[in-house]
Amino acid sequence: MNVLVVDDYKSMIRIVRGLLNQLGFHNVDEALDGQTALNMIRNKTYGLVLSDWNMQPITGLELLREVRADERTKSVPFVMVTAEAKTENVVAARQAGANNYVIKPFTQAVLKQKLTSVLGEF
Repeated sequence: MNVLVVDDYKSMIRIVRGLLNQLGFHNVDEALDGQTALNMIRNKTYGLVLSDWNMQPITGLELLREVRADERTKSVPFVMVTAEAKTENVVAARQAGANNYVIKPFTQAVLKQKLTSVLGEF
């Protein structure tokens, strides 16, 4: 399965990529911003997108809305990753179609639990 990790901090991408590798996901692409991610999603099939919320020029929430609005990508599992634990953000992500929400920092066990709820056992 192809996985896309979107975050404007390379260090966070490295951490998430490492956790994904430990969980058995090895086809991991990365994007440093939402616009790049959107282009990648439109040109390659992904089985999972993990996206940071706070990015410029396109936020993770805007990226999610674009993905959900496109007939070809609307069903791609999408997990929002953020340091923001505000209830209104969780609600906004859910309303926009996020499959789950992970709050930074998180452990491998938390990531596995969130991904299992989205993808089933892997």
